[in-house]
Amino acid sequence: MSGHSKWSSIKHKKGAKDAKRGKIFTRIIKEITIAARDGGSPDPDMNPALRVAIQNAKGANMPKDTMERAIKKGSGDDAANLVEYTFEGYASNGIAVFVEATSDNNNRVVANVRAVFSKYGGELGTHGSLSFMFDRKGVFTIDRELLKEWELEDLEFELIDAGLEEIDVQEEDVFIYTSFDSYGEMQSKLDEMKIEVKSQELQRIPTTTMALDVDKAKSVLKLIDKMEEDDDVNVVYHTLEMTDELAAALEEED
Repeated sequence: MSGHSKWSSIKHKKGAKDAKRGKIFTRIIKEITIAARDGGSPDPDMNPALRVAIQNAKGANMPKDTMERAIKKGSGDDAANLVEYTFEGYASNGIAVFVEATSDNNNRVVANVRAVFSKYGGELGTHGSLSFMFDRKGVFTIDRELLKEWELEDLEFELIDAGLEEIDVQEEDVFIYTSFDSYGEMQSKLDEMKIEVKSQELQRIPTTTMALDVDKAKSVLKLIDKMEEDDDVNVVYHTLEMTDELAAALEEED
């Protein structure tokens, strides 16, 4: 699953840029609001989904009053209008794109997503047409410093019965991957081990990726970046392979 590891680390680095423009906060506020609305309680001790959303908010250094406003919103009339959407389509050169969004306006989100696909050389597909190209995985992000006392093999041994599929060690963080079905079990195991998790979520990991030359890849990334700028869009998954050449070119642009 090494291709997934490279993909996740690139996405993680890109996430830091999103945080600077408030994108991560916007997404987590929606998560908290929906969790408070659908979980039956504004109390995180009684609402597991809300507890996870708050944990992710803390990992992103979201202010406490911002979290509290999102929880309060979850019990108000505005929250009832929030709906989760998924869109599937192709960017240029056959790159599959899967979009997750949350919006209070169906017409707006559909029109905006369709417009981005069209303007940047892609095409919006039918619902379910590309879902087979992505596996839903549980992804847990842990500060590497918190695991410094663990030998990697010992940690893997402890987590394997909870559904561990891969551990990806990066410079600052450690990413733990599970199957969709093992997501809850891994949550419980890490809690039992008293390992503090920076963030945990279900992601769509591409089953295969496609390498393009740098110029063509940058064209695809224009579509992805523009899609991610939309306030209704939470995250964009894709099958573009993040080659060393592309990574280097993006680093130069920074």
